[in-house]
Amino acid sequence: MAAALTFEHWNPELAERMKARSTQSIDGFLGIQVADFQAGSLVAEFEVRDELVTMIGNIHGGCITAFVDHCLGVIMYPIMPKRSWAATTEFKINLLAPVSEGKVIASAEVVSMSKRQAVVTIQVENQERLVAVAQGTVTIVPPRPPADGAS
Repeated sequence: MAAALTFEHWNPELAERMKARSTQSIDGFLGIQVADFQAGSLVAEFEVRDELVTMIGNIHGGCITAFVDHCLGVIMYPIMPKRSWAATTEFKINLLAPVSEGKVIASAEVVSMSKRQAVVTIQVENQERLVAVAQGTVTIVPPRPPADGAS
């Protein structure tokens, strides 16, 4: 088994702020809540609501896919240098089972990280069963120097 990663940067205050529920963007629409945040690991969740369920009785796979992409970026911010930006470069997702009710829970882990990119794995569960697995690459965009040359 590989040794656990250590991270040069860890901003627990930022991780705590990111736990606050958003009302904007896809995280606000889905109602995503960060349940646990440690350096390089994240647990997030959302409740299945009637407005997310399709006419055939399940949520659209795009809801889970958007959830995964959101987690893929959020996990990065507290472990990157300040003012860096996390850009999803690619990810692959296997949707394994339909979801029609209950809570959708994602467990994400950074499995590799350099100064320029990271690889993250994500497992998504619903009602104690695995409903999706994903792996993605995030490009770490460093902060731009100030235009006037000041630091």
